[in-house]
Amino acid sequence: MPLSEHEQRLFDQIERSLAEDPKFASAVRASDPRFHARRRLLVAAGAIIVGLALLVYGAVIKTPPLAVAGFVIMLGSAAYAVQSHRRAQSPDLHVVGGTTSRRRPRGRSGRRSSFLDRMEDRWRQRPEGHR
Repeated sequence: MPLSEHEQRLFDQIERSLAEDPKFASAVRASDPRFHARRRLLVAAGAIIVGLALLVYGAVIKTPPLAVAGFVIMLGSAAYAVQSHRRAQSPDLHVVGGTTSRRRPRGRSGRRSSFLDRMEDRWRQRPEGHR
C-alpha cells in the first residue's frame, strides 16, 4: 500500500534527521546485513588470493602438501564466498518478539518439498463430504 503525500513528507523528514546523526548512522551501518555480506566477500577474496599464492609457491618449490593446502584454502574460501553471496541475496527477516521467516529449501529437494506442501494444503482444504 503506497504512502499518502503527508506520510511520505513525514518519512522524508525523519530520514533526513536520522541521516544527520553520525552515531545513529554508524549503528545502522554496523547492523546492516549488506555491510556484513560485503565484508565476508572481501575476506573470502583475500583468502582465495592467499590460497592461490600458496598453490603457486608450492608448485614452484615442488612441495605438493603446500600446493594442496593452497588449493584447499582456495576451495573453502570460494565456498564461503558463495554462501555469503546467497545469504546476502535472501536475508532472513526477523519479527520483533516473533520467529524468523520460513525459508524455502533450494534445489531438487526444494521442488519436491514445495510439491508435498501444496498437496498437504489441498488435502486439508478438501470438502468434508467427500471422505
